[in-house]
Amino acid sequence: MPKVSVVVPAYNAMKYLPETVESVLQQTLTDFEVLIVNDGSSDKIVEWGSQITDPRIRVITQENQGTAAARNRGISESQGEYIAFLDADDIWEPTKLEKQANCLDNNSLVGLVDAWTAYMDESGKLTGIVMKHNDEGDVYKKVFESCDSTVCCGSSPMIRRVCFETLGLFDENSYIEDVDMWVRIACRYHYGVVKEVMVRYRQHPHNKSKDCQSMLEGFRRLIEKTYQALPTEVLYLRPKSYGRLYVFLAWRSIDNKDFQQSAHYRNLAIANYPQLLLQPSLMRLSVAIAALELLGFEGYEKVRSFNRALRRRLLFRTI
Repeated sequence: MPKVSVVVPAYNAMKYLPETVESVLQQTLTDFEVLIVNDGSSDKIVEWGSQITDPRIRVITQENQGTAAARNRGISESQGEYIAFLDADDIWEPTKLEKQANCLDNNSLVGLVDAWTAYMDESGKLTGIVMKHNDEGDVYKKVFESCDSTVCCGSSPMIRRVCFETLGLFDENSYIEDVDMWVRIACRYHYGVVKEVMVRYRQHPHNKSKDCQSMLEGFRRLIEKTYQALPTEVLYLRPKSYGRLYVFLAWRSIDNKDFQQSAHYRNLAIANYPQLLLQPSLMRLSVAIAALELLGFEGYEKVRSFNRALRRRLLFRTI
């Protein structure tokens, strides 16, 4: 039995998949298996997979059922003590599996260990943006206050197999099945975090998070489901959850070049949770919306590109 099972859902992902799998083969922890779940792809993944000679890698083919079903298929056919998920267009740093496995080995209460994540663009160039947090231990209170799992992205966590045996698999009817799962785990187990950049998250037009309407509907269902299971004395926190959600959607709208929709979501965030007016995150959002309206998207992108270039210089000193 391998120490770690790596589950890679893949749908028409051959543009990036070989590079993604290569980042797994470069891991310093070598006791792993890789289950690439071909979710009804129409590209040449089957032919590519048939040429793989590494016995640790297996391609599983199913009819197209979506990412959640592909992850569930991978979990069901995996054998590892720990399970790590890797989207077919993302990349891992070489020590990711080793450092996360050590965390789980040394902390019996931890069910999920996360890692910091750096954004890269479609070509693989780092943008200078890093998703990071220091939330570890019993993060249940933080989760239900914000309805946020704190997990950086779908390619960042490693989870004990027992979590899925206890809580069940991903919800195949949810648009944000990964966030739903991380929240469920946080409500039962402790979190750990490797406080280093271990994942490179690729941004491109096909990212699920760019679909603001579907994200809104998915998070609304998650928020309501979460609060239904909580004591009535904490229901006053629901507006904060919606406020954070609308801030998230406002930033995604900027990425979609729609400052009017971004302003709409910003105003909804304030209406739901006026305390956001005192937070720097909302101030930065308002500045970005004003810049986008004043300069147009091309002008705004020039300013943002300059800021990202500065961030990249700092980031290269730490990666």
